[in-house]
Amino acid sequence: MEIESLSENKSLNEECGIFGVWNVPDAAQLTFYGLHALQHRGQEGAGIVSNNNGQLWQERGLGLLSKVFADPQKLANLTGKAAIGHVRYATAGSNGVENIQPFMVNFNDMQVALGHNGNITNAKTLRKQLEDEGAIFQSSSDTEILLHLIRRSKKATFEEQLKEALNQVRGGFAFLLMTPDGIYGALDPHGFRPFVIGKLADDSYVFASETAALNAINAEFVRDVEPGELVKIDDHGMKIDHYTDNTELAIDSMEYVYFARPDSTICGVNVHQARERMGKNLAKEKPVAADIVVGVPNSSLSATLGYSQQSGIPNEMGLIKNQYIARTFIEPTQERREKAVRMKLSAVSSVLQDQRVVLVDDSIVRGTTSKYIIQMLREAGAKEVHVRIASPAFKYPSFYGVDMQTSKELIAANFTKDEIKAKIGADSLEYLSTDGLIAAIDLKHRGAGTGLTTAYFDGNYPSPVYDYEKEVANQAVTFQPELKN
Repeated sequence: MEIESLSENKSLNEECGIFGVWNVPDAAQLTFYGLHALQHRGQEGAGIVSNNNGQLWQERGLGLLSKVFADPQKLANLTGKAAIGHVRYATAGSNGVENIQPFMVNFNDMQVALGHNGNITNAKTLRKQLEDEGAIFQSSSDTEILLHLIRRSKKATFEEQLKEALNQVRGGFAFLLMTPDGIYGALDPHGFRPFVIGKLADDSYVFASETAALNAINAEFVRDVEPGELVKIDDHGMKIDHYTDNTELAIDSMEYVYFARPDSTICGVNVHQARERMGKNLAKEKPVAADIVVGVPNSSLSATLGYSQQSGIPNEMGLIKNQYIARTFIEPTQERREKAVRMKLSAVSSVLQDQRVVLVDDSIVRGTTSKYIIQMLREAGAKEVHVRIASPAFKYPSFYGVDMQTSKELIAANFTKDEIKAKIGADSLEYLSTDGLIAAIDLKHRGAGTGLTTAYFDGNYPSPVYDYEKEVANQAVTFQPELKN
């Protein structure tokens, strides 16, 4: 996230991927493979920091992971048995190399590397306080704030300093830190972002944003990092601690709807199966007479399968995706998002000709992609296009680590369903209900409550958003009681 005025920038946030390993030969190479499995979480920059016998070394750059490490010498420079890495989604105007993570700092008594997935909602306030006290920042990222808070702590040990720092930041965060003698993973008190631990051998461990990255390196899943936990991995093994006990799981429902890979499992729920249930619930709630069901590849294909199974309408491949084109949602500018739609999708006219089509998509955010897709379907011969969205209408901004922080970007916050239908050119438009979404993800096994953040759909935020409260001041939103650290 960039610390700037909300009125000056449409999207200030980032949604990223983090990965780290301890006690593994060629740790940086393994981290490269893990990050490759997380490339969908960020495509604007990447970096790796290795630990060779207590000496940290950094390589980072702009672009896809394969571009950043196209020169084999860069990975060759990263020797050692431990490493952490990061893939970043950067917002417009914030793609300087100074913001690429992991950050690495040289304190007078130790080196520290830090990677972050999420958003600190009180970052602007903390940064001003730190600058007033003499801190000098090298980047515009909220991630750097944690390093300053650690160094300003008067606690005796690094772990105590880290705990104190974690208790001062708010919002959604999964932090991955590496020191000369260990790797630390910390998750916010609500667990907004997914974060897991895997194992390669008795004394070799892995941190990752998603279980798909564990599968990519043949690591065994051990456990999720739980809200409020601080987990350390070093030569003595894994130690699970807490920086706060005042926690309540509220994982971001958009991880299940869109962000995570379908082969990932989050909090015990497989993403593909959750999306399939979303499609089934959508078919129950919003049926329509049609000839074929067509999904928008790739994140909607699981929901499309569920809709077809429940409705009995055949599932056809009416849209083909060019697998070499990046995801349009996380393109950093609207112009690039629009141009990317036709580059990445093509319609199959022999499938669509004279058909009444149910077009299943995971979400409508800005509406640009939907408009172009429907136009392509009609040009290919579709007789009717009925849009069914496998999530509720996105009406409220996100502040916990997703690139939607102003309501003016959200088409459902500014127009009625009928107006949106007309704007995108659909014959009908319906959404999955919030109850249908919650039932599809089904986190009842995690205890009381839904275990989900559905604020983007119902305005019920799990915690205050601090520096962003002006943005929601005029909206019908609800804040749950704040968790006190």
